[in-house]
Amino acid sequence: MRQRRLALLAAAVVVVAGAVLVLLGRGGESQGPRRLAPGAGATDTTRDPFAYDAGRQADFETAAAAGLSHVLYAKSPGGAVATAQRVQNLRPLVEDVARRAHQDPDTLEAIVFLESAGRPDVAASDDLRSAVGLTQILAQTATDLLGLKVDVARSQRITAQIARSQSFSHIAKLKALRRRVDERFDPRKALEATTRYLEFAKDNLGRRDDLAVESYHMGVGNLQRALKAYGNADIPYAQLFFDSTPVRHAKAWGVLAGLGDDSSTYLWRIGAAKTIMKLYRDDPDEVVRQAALQASPAGERVLRPSGATPAFTDDGALQTDALAVVTGPALRPSQALAARPAAQRALRPEALRLLRYLALGVREVSKSAPLVVTSAARSVAGEERDTRGAFGAETPPSAHTTGYAFDLSRAYRSPAQAQALQFWLDRLTALDAIAWTREPSVIHVTVGPRAAALTR
Repeated sequence: MRQRRLALLAAAVVVVAGAVLVLLGRGGESQGPRRLAPGAGATDTTRDPFAYDAGRQADFETAAAAGLSHVLYAKSPGGAVATAQRVQNLRPLVEDVARRAHQDPDTLEAIVFLESAGRPDVAASDDLRSAVGLTQILAQTATDLLGLKVDVARSQRITAQIARSQSFSHIAKLKALRRRVDERFDPRKALEATTRYLEFAKDNLGRRDDLAVESYHMGVGNLQRALKAYGNADIPYAQLFFDSTPVRHAKAWGVLAGLGDDSSTYLWRIGAAKTIMKLYRDDPDEVVRQAALQASPAGERVLRPSGATPAFTDDGALQTDALAVVTGPALRPSQALAARPAAQRALRPEALRLLRYLALGVREVSKSAPLVVTSAARSVAGEERDTRGAFGAETPPSAHTTGYAFDLSRAYRSPAQAQALQFWLDRLTALDAIAWTREPSVIHVTVGPRAAALTR
């Protein structure tokens, strides 16, 4: 009887042990010897806390819109506030056209924001075969696909007359004539043509709204090539974008990266334009405040506002457990930084985790290391003492005084390392985890709150 009990006990131990192994196999960080491999995704042997997760698609889209918003504030003609005002004036027309086409007015409005900043007469170049009008339509696309009337030669002559004329009434008559001979300059007809393009794109992209909008800049053919390279045409654009890296779905990433004209981030900038326009209608003063924050280098103060982010007032304040000395695989401090006191070679823990992730990611892609860190935390008093003040584009007190910023040397070990760093800077920006600025000798990086949430 005793032997039988021992045998049953042994069997029970085996069952329990097997159950524990199964649970561990399902348990993220506890799963086997998986290594942190940025860009490689979550597999049996690798883990990546920034990897795309289909269950969090909306989070990725929201982060991307926020991360790519700086360019709209920095480059919108007259600024984001003036652009929003121009676009808002067109809202009744946008809503009418969208309603008739059974499409989303906010998306159509965002296209107007991005393409023309609300200026119906704008042209991409002096050659009117290129993009013109409220939604920047190419002449060939207008006539061959969208059913618009476009006489480029006459439009070109009238445009030259407009440029020479000094009479407001004469200019108004010439513009009215140009709208008749080149319907791309007619706001209603341009908007209607854009809705026809989006419908055409949906027909060729699985009836997906997100893919149709992305194709407005990328082109249907290019987007189809990227989806084919990924191996699945029936996926959200967020999955195609965030699940494609130089080491995972590399062919799809190569198609997107090879376009070389910011096409791959168009959908995220549309999201940013939607956010600005909604904010302008709900609270226009907040758009003004956001514009002021976005005026900081790469908009870093949006991530770490001065008034809401504690700064280290003097060197004594740097002596705190709130900072961790910069160490880790695939990175090293520069000779000058290594000579500084430990507190000035430190970062907030969230920033240090992001830095380590970035360095590992660059190594994963380029197979070269390390990244060289040239600057970390500084105190406000230390910056004031330094006759050079803050470095580069930064204005004292810089983000370095918060412990959330670091600088990386631009003396790369190889072209591959430089290219890999560029990929990760762009990707982490699209995740709204960082803001970065290229300066003559360094890359200045500020780490935002999303980094803590995504890397925990």
